[in-house]
Amino acid sequence: MGTRYLVGLCIVLAVSAVLLTPPSLWPDSAQQLAFKTFGPPSPQELPAGRTPAVFEAEAPCTEPEPEWRRPQDIDGVDVEGSRVCNPDNPFEIAAFVKGTNNISHSVLMKTRLSPDAIIKRDDLDKDGDPDVIEIRLEVSELNGFSPDTEEPVPGYFIAPGVQPGFWVFSPKARGMATENFEEVKAHRSLRPPSPVIRVEQGDKIKIILENTHYMPHTIHFHGVDHPFVDEHGEGNDGVPQTSEIPVMPGEARSYELKPRQSGTMFYHCHVQPTVHILMGLQGMFVVEENRPDNWVQTLNIGAGHVRHRSRAVREVYDREYDLHYQDIDNDMHTLIQGTNDPRSVIKNIHQRYDITERTPDYFLLNGKSFPYTIRESMVVVSPNERVRLRVLNGGGKGVALHTHGHKATITHTDGVLVPEGTRLRRDVVWVAPAQRVDLLLETKNDGLRSYGEGIWLFHDHQETAITNDGIGPGGGISAIVYESFLDEDGWPRLQGVDWSPYFSKAYYEGEVPVWQAYDPLNHFGDTARANSGLLRSILLAVDLGLLSTMLVILFRQWGRSQRA
Repeated sequence: MGTRYLVGLCIVLAVSAVLLTPPSLWPDSAQQLAFKTFGPPSPQELPAGRTPAVFEAEAPCTEPEPEWRRPQDIDGVDVEGSRVCNPDNPFEIAAFVKGTNNISHSVLMKTRLSPDAIIKRDDLDKDGDPDVIEIRLEVSELNGFSPDTEEPVPGYFIAPGVQPGFWVFSPKARGMATENFEEVKAHRSLRPPSPVIRVEQGDKIKIILENTHYMPHTIHFHGVDHPFVDEHGEGNDGVPQTSEIPVMPGEARSYELKPRQSGTMFYHCHVQPTVHILMGLQGMFVVEENRPDNWVQTLNIGAGHVRHRSRAVREVYDREYDLHYQDIDNDMHTLIQGTNDPRSVIKNIHQRYDITERTPDYFLLNGKSFPYTIRESMVVVSPNERVRLRVLNGGGKGVALHTHGHKATITHTDGVLVPEGTRLRRDVVWVAPAQRVDLLLETKNDGLRSYGEGIWLFHDHQETAITNDGIGPGGGISAIVYESFLDEDGWPRLQGVDWSPYFSKAYYEGEVPVWQAYDPLNHFGDTARANSGLLRSILLAVDLGLLSTMLVILFRQWGRSQRA
């Protein structure tokens, strides 16, 4: 048989194979091209819908300590109540207010804090509160490599099934980093972002960085009033290029400051800042106005609700929340999960990773993405309140913060008071990378400040930022929820769709139809592969077999001609 006849036969067989293949088995691009060229298929060719996906959903509320929600007095510290599902540990809050040196042993044992984590002493100005504050911070790694288990350790999820690697500043702890010996889950106080630090105007502050990590680090106090060198002439700015050598693994350094101006500031590592800041070594730094008998909550970890407000805040506001936004390029954050050799990590993360090609995949609010943000970082309010929102953008992209049902007033930018006559009331506030914005959220139902009681979302209005790796809803979505719309477990009484699918790993792996939460009849579910019929399947198989045979013969003939 001549070569030209074989080629012709192969062409005929290939065309027939295409014609015999059901359109539902074509690639999506081919289906779209056929639709544009030949019009829609007949109804008889449309495949049936698949059975809705079966998935295992987590419980929305997982906090085993419901009494943590109630207001209570712990060692003389007034801890406000919290209505959210997973509130912060009130015993930790008491330790943050009084200092670990001023609380009872029983309270300290209900935290994971070291006895010297926060030292408060010496009322220098005789106004009833301590003025010398020592804070000890460690550097911790989350979701890193382990030679003992395939799971990242200590384990921390930002969303169902999602575990990027992090580096964080954390309060000096005692004991292990996991909840217990049986699991690799990180202790609840070990998490991104690094904790909010609160001090009082004029306090004498010493922050001791104990570098418990395998890489060098520093602390730079961004926007915070501090001297370039300390009283001993040592570097005090945390910038290796100009101030001091980084704190090496196993070493410690003290930073000294005495802030003169109040406001919302920022702190972060300044070693390879293009990497270390975005890996999570960043936190909010708040300087409160000086008031008598003002025991401030020195650290705020987790949900964002400040459950022990300063006297200055209580004079003006009914509630206070810290909102810290971050974004994650998973390509960078997974580089610490393949090895525990510091040399390999440094090479991968500092030399091979190209920050100019960074594309964020996940977007966080207070260290979590939706739906976990609803467990912790809701802004719970009641009518006719004034609520302070301190907002920090710690990511590499801007945040267009939109508040549904409310227009908030910008009172401060970068820790500087905005004069009353120039303040803007907006429902979309732009927050640039590293910028801080203080907002006054008023819940007076006048159609401007508030539209009334309900469950009102707030989120970054850049559409990518409300997804988890492209699948939405996700990202930093949370809600302003009026107490009348909360159930006893701290969960919003939804009048929309069921959120159960969003608490599933399968959903964010693309295995659950997007409409499944409100499509019980499966009108909009995934398409199934159409049944093409037994005869058509047999013809397709015979055709492909003949085509393969012809191609083999052609190849052999070509080989003989080459040898000749």
